[in-house]
Amino acid sequence: MTAATLENDTVTTALPTLRLCTAGSVDDGKSTFVGRLLHDTKSILADQFEAVQRVSAAKGLENPDLSLLVDGLRAEREQGITIDVAYRYFATDKRSFILADCPGHVQYTRNTVTGLSTSELVIVLIDARNGVIEQTKRHLTVAAMMRTSHVIVAVNKIDAVDFSQEVFDGISADVQALATELDLPKVDIVPTSALLGDNVVTRSENTPWYDGPSVLEILETAQPARINAGRKRGLRFPVQVVIRDHATDYRGYAGRLTSGSVSVGDEVTIGGAGGRTSTVVGIDGPGGEQHSAARGESVTLRLADDIDIARGDLIATATDEDAIPAAVNSFKALVFQLSESPVRVRGNVLLRYGTATVRARVDEIVRRVHILDEDEDQGDLGAQLALNDIAEVRLTVAEPLPVEAYRRGGRVGSFLLINPGDGDTLTAGLVTSVA
Repeated sequence: MTAATLENDTVTTALPTLRLCTAGSVDDGKSTFVGRLLHDTKSILADQFEAVQRVSAAKGLENPDLSLLVDGLRAEREQGITIDVAYRYFATDKRSFILADCPGHVQYTRNTVTGLSTSELVIVLIDARNGVIEQTKRHLTVAAMMRTSHVIVAVNKIDAVDFSQEVFDGISADVQALATELDLPKVDIVPTSALLGDNVVTRSENTPWYDGPSVLEILETAQPARINAGRKRGLRFPVQVVIRDHATDYRGYAGRLTSGSVSVGDEVTIGGAGGRTSTVVGIDGPGGEQHSAARGESVTLRLADDIDIARGDLIATATDEDAIPAAVNSFKALVFQLSESPVRVRGNVLLRYGTATVRARVDEIVRRVHILDEDEDQGDLGAQLALNDIAEVRLTVAEPLPVEAYRRGGRVGSFLLINPGDGDTLTAGLVTSVA
């Protein structure tokens, strides 16, 4: 297998890209696991590895501490933990990868939500000595809530239990039961040792009882529903900026396709412009004019008609099946509180949906989700959302928005709540129903 090398944090080969994240409890070996992926795919520079070897030797370690390749904060290095979401890039000859290494502490669940929000697949690590614990349930539950279609569970530190099949089978049974309960569509379970490299990039002879692929082999061939679903759905193109050149009479609408595709000649509907329709007469990309564009591409669309379109308006497929929904002032959503600053019921916030930003408020906390208790609190729901809270709420926006239920793939139906005073992100949300 030929591996690509990274220069200045950029993958040098133009390959299909898979976004993924790692999650698990603290000290399950996530950073070492990511370091192993980078090292064994030859995605680090020689001087980086030499530095790791020097530090590891100074600590008296027998093997290089590969976690040093990804632990990015000085504070976390001193404490031996990972605090922020660290993004890393690596590649093989089949695919390039963007990986978010999420922290494991309960108080950093918000960062797991952040990592999952842009990932097509998640790797959840479990310490083979401890089995399924609180954070395992939390991470798998959040993955299910965010409709992650493919989960890899790495039963790590399998070397610490003498590569025991009995231990692995017991943990696998617990994971499968939890996956069934959460209705996770696809779960692969792999025995790994990030420290020694077993079944991370290459298959291990130390686990003859396991005949499945390594984690990297799964990553190279994975086809999460999100990869294809967004392209099959109708066009969603939130307008980011209107480009005008009066000298050449140029008018274009720049943005990023969050769902579907568009081609020259397609008929489209413009939400926010009275539901008017027009025809795409040109598509301008980074390299000049192009005939079509697909989900994830940033382009500028030119339309046949001179329509009053502004930032925040939505250009979409004109067919009835994928038409823009009617704009509403109220809807329900599942929210994840990301900030230590609380969101209070009836308090004023800003809501960012696509490229539109409007004034909003949380009218009601409908229910709170308690992951570990497996219950939903519908009694005294309180008057605010605190850090790491997960709840269903009813929101009202000051200006009607064409919101639609969250769909995994294309970021349709997702939004943020923002503090109007300082611009800090408070909450991430997924639309569940339009009220």
